[in-house]
Amino acid sequence: MRHSSGHHHAGADSKSSQSSDWKVIRDLLPYLLEYKFRVAIALSCLVAAKIANLGIPILMKQLIDVLNIKANSPQALLIVPSGLILAYGLLRISASLFTELRESLFARVTQNAVRKVALQVFEHLHSLALSFHLARQTGGVSRDIERGTRGIQSLISYSLYSILPTLIEFCLVLGYFAYSYDIWFASITLAALVLYIGFTVAVTEWRTHFRRTMNEMDSRANQKAIDSLLNFETVKYFGNESFEARRYDENLMRYQAAAVKSQKSLALLNLGQQTIIATGLVMILWRATIGVVNGTMTLGDLVLVNTLMIQLYIPLNFLGVIYREIKQSLTDMDRMFSLLNTEREIADSPNAKPLHIHDQGYGPEVRFENVSFHYNVKREILKDVSFTIPAGTITAVVGQSGAGKSTLARLLFRFYDIQSGKILIDDQDIQDVTQASLRKAIGIVPQDTVLFNDTIGYNIAYGDPKASIEEMYESARAAQIDFFIRHLPDGYETQVGERGLKLSGGEKQRVAIARTLLKKPAMLIFDEATSALDSKTERAFQEELLSLAKNRTTLIIAHRLSTIIHADQILVMAHGQIVERGTHLELLLINGHYAEMWQMQERAALD
Repeated sequence: MRHSSGHHHAGADSKSSQSSDWKVIRDLLPYLLEYKFRVAIALSCLVAAKIANLGIPILMKQLIDVLNIKANSPQALLIVPSGLILAYGLLRISASLFTELRESLFARVTQNAVRKVALQVFEHLHSLALSFHLARQTGGVSRDIERGTRGIQSLISYSLYSILPTLIEFCLVLGYFAYSYDIWFASITLAALVLYIGFTVAVTEWRTHFRRTMNEMDSRANQKAIDSLLNFETVKYFGNESFEARRYDENLMRYQAAAVKSQKSLALLNLGQQTIIATGLVMILWRATIGVVNGTMTLGDLVLVNTLMIQLYIPLNFLGVIYREIKQSLTDMDRMFSLLNTEREIADSPNAKPLHIHDQGYGPEVRFENVSFHYNVKREILKDVSFTIPAGTITAVVGQSGAGKSTLARLLFRFYDIQSGKILIDDQDIQDVTQASLRKAIGIVPQDTVLFNDTIGYNIAYGDPKASIEEMYESARAAQIDFFIRHLPDGYETQVGERGLKLSGGEKQRVAIARTLLKKPAMLIFDEATSALDSKTERAFQEELLSLAKNRTTLIIAHRLSTIIHADQILVMAHGQIVERGTHLELLLINGHYAEMWQMQERAALD
């Protein structure tokens, strides 16, 4: 029973793999058929090149037959058949010309497909929910895209330049054998071809899981390496270099084991292929030799048959490698197209309209109505939260870590959809407006600032790539960082390094603040935005914040209470609920959670 179920499972896997391969080809076809006319001409060149290729040995046969005369024969006095020699040369040039024409015509089709697929996958990845990116490792995703686009080039190259020409040549040779000689020549050639292809496909299918394992281990090793190098400082802090090397080597060892098995199975494949080729070639030559002895064939026919078979079997020698590479390309493309086919968890509704801010110069009103939300069903983050941020006012949210403060900002950006309740901006449910217009209206300075590995100027200008240099300088001045930048040797052209590691925490946050101010959003969110600033800069920024907030609706998620004493409204959160609300003075008078937090921070400041 076990044995039969194992076979059933293998068969199911094979069918699933084949259907997946055809699906990948169907996914790719629309990109290739954008240039239908060019594809048609390229395929015509392919057929013409193969016809010319077949004509070369046929002309050679005629030359041999014409020249097969005795030295003292009257025919020896005839002029050398220069027409045949000239035609032979022209056919060789034609075969090469049509081949090169095909490749140059198809180059644009291939590169266009690669560019469009890569761009579409890249755009789609940016459109996916935050949860997708948090669950995936960036190194693995980038490797999938890289291998997928390379797979498109390989698939087109091998199928169009190797498989298809060989099949066309086989059809032409079989037709010629059947027409010019007895049926045995065509039958032996066809039988050898079918047996060769059948053996190659069967063994290569068996070998595919070794390749898949190698791919998987390669991706894992790459992910571990990138993750380790991105956390270089953490590795150094804890002296875990040998631990990281060991972890990386474990995946390399698994890759090595799969690679060795793959190589052994390749040796078996090559040996079997050569046996089939040699057997077919011997049988064909045996038939041709008998024909020459019987007088039914000439020496030219013997040379022609041998040349045609060698011409066919030279590309067949590589069929195993080519088929394996095509299968590998299809596997790589399947991974890439699966990224493209990943459902967007957070998608615009069919009737979504752009968000309309009623008063652009004053900011929108924001309203949370009975909002409940969880990342995981077992742990609720927000429980029936309701509050309003009046247009043009500052609302601060405080509370212990894990209270759900930062989640409010993520929900406003619609990185996640809420389970119940509503979030309204100027009376428009954010689930009914386009995400692009929603995110354009909100600017955020996150707690953990991540910068691009480029210049300080580039990172600030990222807030609005269309902004002028003067506007960029103005936003840097407002964020209290212009003076610091101008005193650097390279000024705004200073490189910030990977994730901004060349800057201190405070400098990174000020760059992030400048970047957000340049965006000129109708609403500002500061998520612990001043946590890395020193006291002097923080006080200067507080004064600037008040002037910035005059024309905007502002939400401040704060840890240090001294930064929010001027807020129009303070919300105190605990365990996903708002437990207190009011101004700084009102909350101190209540003498509850907020007053307790204030006293603790005051004592810490005195210490």
